[in-house]
Order: sequence, then structure tokens, then C-alpha cells
Amino acid sequence: MNFRAASSSTGLLLLATLVVPSLASFASLASLTAAEKADPGLIAIEVEQAGPDYVVQGEYLSAGKPALGVQVIANGKGTFTAVILPGGLPGAGWDGKTRQELNGQTSGSETTFSGEVGKVVISAGTLTVTGADGKAVTLKKTNRVSPTMGAKPPAGAIVLFDGSNTDAWDGSMDERKLLKYGATTKQKFGSFTIHLEFILPFKPYGRGQDRGNSGLYFQQRYECQVLDSFGLKGENNECGGIYTIAKPQVNMCFPPLSWQTYDADFTAATFADGKKTANAKLTVRHNGVVIHQDQDLPKGTGGGKDESAELGGLHLQDHGNPTFYRNIWLLERR
Repeated sequence: MNFRAASSSTGLLLLATLVVPSLASFASLASLTAAEKADPGLIAIEVEQAGPDYVVQGEYLSAGKPALGVQVIANGKGTFTAVILPGGLPGAGWDGKTRQELNGQTSGSETTFSGEVGKVVISAGTLTVTGADGKAVTLKKTNRVSPTMGAKPPAGAIVLFDGSNTDAWDGSMDERKLLKYGATTKQKFGSFTIHLEFILPFKPYGRGQDRGNSGLYFQQRYECQVLDSFGLKGENNECGGIYTIAKPQVNMCFPPLSWQTYDADFTAATFADGKKTANAKLTVRHNGVVIHQDQDLPKGTGGGKDESAELGGLHLQDHGNPTFYRNIWLLERR
């Protein structure tokens, strides 16, 4: 079975026949009771709390060339959306354009997505697509790790958080020695390079901005969104988006409860006689992949500090979701 991105491809023709409108993946929410919607057990901050749907959710990749990538999103109550990505996974072979969605349900030990001319089954960490001709493509579950995970601070860097204390922050850490959302640095900065690692909760019944929402504010002014946007298209209000200004070049969001990285170069706006003479700029690498390159920031994010020549701190937004951070260091630039 050939899974090239060409529209004549047998594999994509098969998948096109399986597509169900994406809104159908949310239909199961209507059948939930108020108690189920409010159940705090549906919000997991550790893998051990996440339950069977988390085991199915994740990234799957075929061997050989051309590759096929699939991102499977948990929607709650044993329902899922599978996003089919010809060429591989985001940042690793996918062309960034061709994507198709289909929906599935777990029954027993299998999660099945079916259509008129074929079947997709996930079982024991393996996803198999079988066409009407009987030919099958097998994909194995993979857990990617950012190439900058655990990056060490260079000489001259300011270590803002290493799990030992929160002295640099107006904020707190939990019993796991992770920095909690809702923290702001005491020190203020101009232009800098920063490394930061974050983890998002597993909220299968959450949608949109209620799915692990936080944000990294540069100078308390410009927000790079932190959100569980795994498998989504990647908009300016989704993970990696510069809120209301620019969507990421590619959605590099890993599944929730996976550690992720932001590596960013921030250049502060310049002012003369109280007037702005140059906009701030931002380059961001999400899980090692450039998602913004010298992005112009013509304005601040609503709710942040007004633009001015004054320095500003880093802020990790509290948006009511349990999002946590570690290994944060910053290198000032002149």
C-alpha cells in the first residue's frame, strides 16, 4: 500500500474514505454526566493517573520510505481522533500541509477506526492500516524526546530554576520540585536567550483553551502560548503560537505528560524619547524545531504589561490548568 502525499495515492484514497468531520470526535461529550465532566480524576499530572486512554494516545510511525505518521488524540470516554500525516511526523518528514482526520472508539483491547474500504486498528502499541485489497501498513508507537532536553546553561547564564529553590521567582514549586504555573521572575530583563522545559496535563475532556493552558510571557508583555495542542493544526492561540500575532510554522506539540522544550531568542523593542523605534523580535524553537524565525512583535499580549523602554520579567501564566516547568536558564544579550 503506497502512502505518498499525491492525491492518487492508494493509501490516502483509503484514508479519505474513512474521514469523519472533526466535530464528530466531540459528540461523545453530550453523553457525559455532570459528575463525569467534573471528575478531578480526568485531569492527570502524572502518567500513573492517566488511565487506558492515555496508553492509546500518542504518535505512531511506519518504517521505511515513504514514511507515514499518525497522531492519535484522546477525546475522553474511549473515543479518539487520528491525524494522518503522509511523510512522517511534524518536524520529521511531514510536509506540513497534507493531513486527514478519522475517528475511533476503544472496545476491549482494540481501538478501531473503520470505513467502507478499509480498517485501522490500534492494539498493544501498534497501529495497522488494512486496505480493501488486504495489504497492510504497520506503525509503531514512538515517544520522541526534544534534542535540547536537559540543555545545560552556558557560561554567564542566569539559572532561574533548577529544582532546588524558587528564590528567583514570585512563585512556588510542588512536592516533585517542579515550578508551578503562575510564577514571575523577580529580576527583569531586556534581550536574552532562554531555555525552558514544560509539561502539560492530560485532560481528555478539555477542549481548546481549557486543555492545559498556560503561557510564557517575555518581559511580561509578549506571550508564546503553552497549551495541549497535540495533533491540532497549529494556530496563533495554540501551543507555540504568539498570541494573536503569529501561528507556529509547524505544530511541534508533543502529547500531554511528555516533557517539551522552548529555546528562544528574544530581542527587546527599542525606544527613543518615549516612542518605539523598533518592534521586539522573537525566534522560537519548540522541541528543537524552529517555529518562529525573527518574528516581528508589533504589540504586546492583552493582559500583559504595556510596551515601554522598561525591562520586564518572565511570567508563566496561571490559566487554571496544572502546567509545570523545570530547567529554566537565561543568557542576557546586549
